[in-house]
Amino acid sequence: MSQFPSWKEQPLTVHQLNQLLLVGALVLLVAVAAVRISSRSGLPSLLLYLGIGVVMGQDGIGHVDFSNAELTQVIGYAALVVILAEGGLGTKWKQIKPALPAAAALSLVGVAVSVGVTAVGAHYLVGLEWRQALIIGAVVSSTDAAAVFSVLRRVPLPARVTGVLEAESGFNDAPVVILVVAFSAAGPIEHWYVLIGEIALELAIGAAIGLAVGWLGSFGLRHVALPASGLYPIAVMAIATSAYAAGAMAHGSGFLAVYLAAMVMGNAKLPHWPATRGFAEGLGWIAQIGMFVLLGLLVTPHELADDIVPALLIGLVLTMVARPLSVVVSLVPFRIPWAEKALMSWAGLRGAVPIILATIPMVTGVADSQRIFNIVFVLVVVYTLIQGPTLPWLAGKLRLAGSSDAADLGIESAPLERLRGHLLSVSIPESSRMHGVEVGELRLPKGAAVTLVVRDGTSSVPAPTTVLRRGDELLVVATDPVRDAAEARLRAVALGGKLAGWLGTAGPEAR
Repeated sequence: MSQFPSWKEQPLTVHQLNQLLLVGALVLLVAVAAVRISSRSGLPSLLLYLGIGVVMGQDGIGHVDFSNAELTQVIGYAALVVILAEGGLGTKWKQIKPALPAAAALSLVGVAVSVGVTAVGAHYLVGLEWRQALIIGAVVSSTDAAAVFSVLRRVPLPARVTGVLEAESGFNDAPVVILVVAFSAAGPIEHWYVLIGEIALELAIGAAIGLAVGWLGSFGLRHVALPASGLYPIAVMAIATSAYAAGAMAHGSGFLAVYLAAMVMGNAKLPHWPATRGFAEGLGWIAQIGMFVLLGLLVTPHELADDIVPALLIGLVLTMVARPLSVVVSLVPFRIPWAEKALMSWAGLRGAVPIILATIPMVTGVADSQRIFNIVFVLVVVYTLIQGPTLPWLAGKLRLAGSSDAADLGIESAPLERLRGHLLSVSIPESSRMHGVEVGELRLPKGAAVTLVVRDGTSSVPAPTTVLRRGDELLVVATDPVRDAAEARLRAVALGGKLAGWLGTAGPEAR
């Protein structure tokens, strides 16, 4: 087994450090190019990152011999925290709120159905022992947040479908981790009702801590002016990470805690939000790249041949039976059309999370754990390769594909504490219907005003008759009581033009 060298025994020289930095930079450059390829081909980028790791591995051109499952698990957990934080920051509360009950049902009842059906298939079709079959059933029953976020946000789907799938991917990691750890533990599995109680308790603790940390963090960031705008993105990610740590230390679900804390902050209209969002996206990409490349290094391709057929059979049971049945059973209490259920069944994307969870039995020493890992790896690669690119086609066949939302305004705010107000920086994109609107026609609420217009590098104080153009940047000052109404009015005009909300200042969603 190859291990990273102990720096106490083998000090890292400057030359070795330079080599590591060079290899890391090259991997990042190749991974960035892979993002472009994935966006053009429709393939989830995770497959390309896994491919980079495999090529660098012992059977590839890099000949890197790496087999440290425990280190991979630790790094994978850390990367997943960052990915969930980035996903939570980008989740819109208005979109996900109606989907929460259905997502919770999928994350609990759906996981139970999926684990049972997949385990039965693995036992009777592949001949695995019940413990190994249950472990595989639990491992592959978790949808992957990174895969779901990266694919669904490029595919225009109904808001309810997107909301359910995104929330499910953020919620279902906790019960699945508990099940995998329980099935991988030594000794017989007893008292199934204790597992259910433990799952419910961990979810409750994680949700409470996540919501509390997110609210406290949002309150602090909105009322305390930091000395530099670049500190806000760091503070947001630090708060989200602390939610995971607090949840895990309290024996709750740290994954659920970090997702909910990030979602609360992402919907709190924090200062310098575009910079924060961009910083989080960058960290999310780095986490995905590092995690997938490491998982690619861990796999040994020449050992996969004997497990390809079992992986295909288990994946077929999961995709065609377990996942659809779990969706149908979970969503019985909800009035969701069959077309949306069919799309949700096909959009249960797997990714790095199942592969990371497959390292748990390897670390605990479960018999045939290497075979479990190989089966999960092949299953994830093959069925993600099939499901990801065909999702837009299926959405079109089911008549659920829609057009992308109109370009949103890039609004960044900074607190003006002494004036009890906010300074809004507004950029007018090319597709905005704010083009051609006079400043006076914005009809901002009393207490808000456009104080400056920057056009072609030239700043000017606008008059009520000043006509706004594409590419303009506006500085809007709004007092604290009308800040939200002013932002809502600006977004309404950007979407609906000067006649938007003619009888009031609310956006189109309020009518």
